[in-house]
Amino acid sequence: MIFLIKTIKELIDKIKWDKRENPEDYEIGYWDRIEQRIIKIPLNKFLQKDIPFHRVRVVEKRGKRVWMRTGNNWG
Repeated sequence: MIFLIKTIKELIDKIKWDKRENPEDYEIGYWDRIEQRIIKIPLNKFLQKDIPFHRVRVVEKRGKRVWMRTGNNWG
């Protein structure tokens, strides 16, 4: 399933509030400035950390990509 959502905030809100979605199915890939690479963590762990939304590069649901940041802004 590909979501027709433009921003990461819209997607995370949908996952959190849509009763048809299970947040435990999702993994967030964010750009780590120190390690200079994308790090993937469960959505619930991401929400507990203080990671800015602009660092999120990809969202996967059970291993399948459902959202990816467009453009050349990968780090």
